[in-house]
Parts: sequence; C-alpha cells; structure tokens
Amino acid sequence: MKFTVIDVETANADLSSICQIGCVSFSDGKIEKAWSTLVDPEDDFDGINVSIHGITESMVKGKPVFRDLVGRIEGFLCDTIAVSHTAFDRASLSAAYSRNEIELPSLTWLDTARVVRRTWLQFASSGYGLFETASFLGIDFDHHNAEEDARAAGEILLRAISESGHSLDDWMKRSRQPIGADGTNVITREANPDGLLYGEKAVFTGALSILRREVADIAAKAGCEVLGSVTKKTTLLVVGDQDITKLGGHAKSSKHRKAEELIAKGVSIRILRESDFNQMIETSNAIG
Repeated sequence: MKFTVIDVETANADLSSICQIGCVSFSDGKIEKAWSTLVDPEDDFDGINVSIHGITESMVKGKPVFRDLVGRIEGFLCDTIAVSHTAFDRASLSAAYSRNEIELPSLTWLDTARVVRRTWLQFASSGYGLFETASFLGIDFDHHNAEEDARAAGEILLRAISESGHSLDDWMKRSRQPIGADGTNVITREANPDGLLYGEKAVFTGALSILRREVADIAAKAGCEVLGSVTKKTTLLVVGDQDITKLGGHAKSSKHRKAEELIAKGVSIRILRESDFNQMIETSNAIG
C-alpha cells in the first residue's frame, strides 16, 4: 500500500503562485520519505495569504522557482497514487505547470476529503477540512506548513482505511461514488427478539472478512441490535482480526478508541475479534 500526499501554499489568490511544497510518501502504513521546500513564486504576496501560512516574500528570496522543482515533484508523484486533501492542491499544481508551459504528467489522484466524507458521516456535508478532521482524530500537526499538512492528510487516509475496512484500491473507486452508495457507512439493524443474544448492542469496525451489511444481518438475526457508532448503550465492539492486533491508540479506529475511553469510565463494553464474535454466534445457533 503506497501513496504520496502533496500539499502546497500559495502567495496570493492565483493558484499557480506556489510558495511552498510538501510531499510525504507512505508505504505499508508508515512514512517512507518526506520533502518540502520554499518556492519563489515569481509573484506578489497577498497579506491574507501571508497571515494564513506566515511565508513572506523575503523568506523565498533565492529559493528555487517552480520549474526547477518539477523533476523532484514528479519523482514523488509518478508511479504511485497522488493524494491531496480537497482539490485545491491538485488544481494549484496543474495551474503551476500550465503557467510554466510544462506538460503535467498523467497522475492517479485520490482526494482524502472525499474519503473523510464517506467514512465519518458527521463530515458528509461540512466540517471535513484538514484541521477539523485531524482534530477529530487526535492528529497533531503544524497547520499550513506544507509538509505537515501532507503528513496529516496521509495519517487521515490511514485512519479511514482502518475505520472503514476499505483498502486503498477500494477507496480509489469508493471516493467517486455517492456518499452512502454501498451502504457501509451507516449500518444499523433491529434485533431479532427471539435471538439468544437479544439485549446486546453491537458495533463493527476495521477490516472484516465479509461485507458489513452481511455481518450486521447475521448479528441481528442472533438478537443483536446493530448500532452505527459507539455510545454508552453499546455492549459489544467487534473488530476485524487484523485491526485488533495493532499497537498504539493512533493505529486503532475512532470507534475502537471511543470504546476504550468509555470502558475506562466504567461503561460495560466487551471488545471482541471478529473470529471470536463468529464463534459466539455459532455457539448461540447451536444452543438454539
């Protein structure tokens, strides 16, 4: 699983006026390499832009101009998935290529804002900016520093992959579909009152062995009420077997971390591997 995130800052309202570039490449869930540089935009600096990122005309004096950086940029973005948070950075890159009369290579793009909107539905229509999303996920970064923004967007993508159970390849397709198109974001089911697990309130997270809607149907038939998010009412959190073994809270889904927070406060929630949950279902079916 490899991808590279690019982020840029601009000197003024012209998207081509790039004054800083940051690229961070991820491989197998970890940062493989990172690079950033100030850029002489050969353009004026607007006070509004400077107030946002703090980069001034004097800071870029003597720094490389965009056309001298094209080879380095393409070394990061070509032959991998190019990632940006919203279309701004992609459009800015395209504008800079056009301004310098350089042909933009064919790149495979993924917009992490679209991924966020399909993973956490509270961000479906608003609030899915980089800062807001990173704050929600507990990701610390120096906002409006291009390399830091790129790193944060990459970490957000990794969290979304863990949270949704979709692979990077899956997200290349899913991000282009309507929100909720596959029914995996909001999965709730009413419990079968005759099921032996009646009274349990289950939530699912991570990469599961079967589709979420299928496992939700199985759980509901066994008597579980299936919820879309972890709350004080939740009694079971079922985590994909691979995800349960991840170390460090930052590698766990937001649902997993929320359950642990509630457990620490005395809420009775049992966290199970998917395989253990399946065994519990099989046992209840045998008893029934």
